[in-house]
Order: sequence, then structure tokens, then C-alpha cells
Amino acid sequence: MNPSRDALTRLQEGNRRFVAGTSIAPSLASPARRDQLADGQAPFAIILGCSDSRVPAELVFDQGLGDLFVIRIAGNIVAPSQIGSVEFAAERFGTPLVVVLGHSRCGAIVATLEEAMRPAQQQSPHLRSIVERVRPSVEPLLHTELRHDHDALISHAVRANVLASANQLRHGSEILEQRILRRELLVVGAEYSLDTGVVDFFDGV
Repeated sequence: MNPSRDALTRLQEGNRRFVAGTSIAPSLASPARRDQLADGQAPFAIILGCSDSRVPAELVFDQGLGDLFVIRIAGNIVAPSQIGSVEFAAERFGTPLVVVLGHSRCGAIVATLEEAMRPAQQQSPHLRSIVERVRPSVEPLLHTELRHDHDALISHAVRANVLASANQLRHGSEILEQRILRRELLVVGAEYSLDTGVVDFFDGV
């Protein structure tokens, strides 16, 4: 039995239910379940996702109270606080799976590409901090043929950003790296389609 793979299978099955419209999530958020979780939690997966209002992880994966440890930030970027949050869940709860969840047509990715092509003079330092974390993974794409195809550029940039974030989690923390080496933790990258609702696990699976 592999807890990481089992957790991934649960997410994949939940996403299939979400896409098919056969959700069981309401039963997983009942008052009885809430009472059961009042004194503790054991989330089976950590989701580092984008703050986009159209991509709530619990709904996308058809999970309920206590199932997912969710970290959301524009562009699903990895900064020290996100690494610390993942470390916390992995160490405290023994959660065996981390999913970096990007999504199609991500606004943070679009903003970063626009900034790379036409720097904004009035951008706030807070927004710029997000853009600057996304930029290294997507800027090289502007030097390829993709620069002539706006939609393809964004699509590739979304995935490049997910890959970069997943690799930062794999190699930016001694705690996480050791858990990965001991096969206690799996980090994967995925993309949610705004059009279909399907989550494509394309990295680390």
C-alpha cells in the first residue's frame, strides 16, 4: 500500500465525480462530520492552488471537511510562507501528497507575461512580488515561437509555472526533501481546465 498513490487516486476519483455532476461532497460537510473533526484533523492531501474564485479545491476534487489542507495564493506561487505551510501539514499530520494546482487562463500568469512585455509603472510592490516569482518560469517562453500565439503562450506558461512551483517544494526545503527521499511524500503538478472541470495531473505522477 502506498499512501501517496492512494491519496492521488482519491483526488482523481473525486474530480471525475465533480466533472460528471455526481458529487458526494455535501455528505462530507454535515454537522455530524463537523463534530467529528472538532478536536483534530488528518487531511490526506495538501493543495497549493491559485486564489481564483473558479477553482476551489474542495469542490474540484469533491472532498469535504477535514480532507484537504488547502493553501491558496494568486498564481500558485511558492514563497517561504507557502513552504512553511506545506512543511507544517506534512510534519504535523503526516499528509502524504502535495498537489500544485494551476489552471487554464490564469490571471497571474497573464499579468506576468504582460509585465514582461510592457512593464507597468504603477504596479504595487505587493502585486509585483507575485509577478517576480512567476517571471523566471515563463519569461523564457517569450523567446520562442510561442510569442506569436497568445493562447498557446499562456497555456505553456501555466504549466511552466506549475513545474517551477512543484520543483521549489521538492528542493527548497530540507524537511520536504527528506520526506520525499523516504517515500513519505509525493509532490505532483496539475492543471485544472476552466472549460471542462478536468484536472490533468501532468508532473510527478
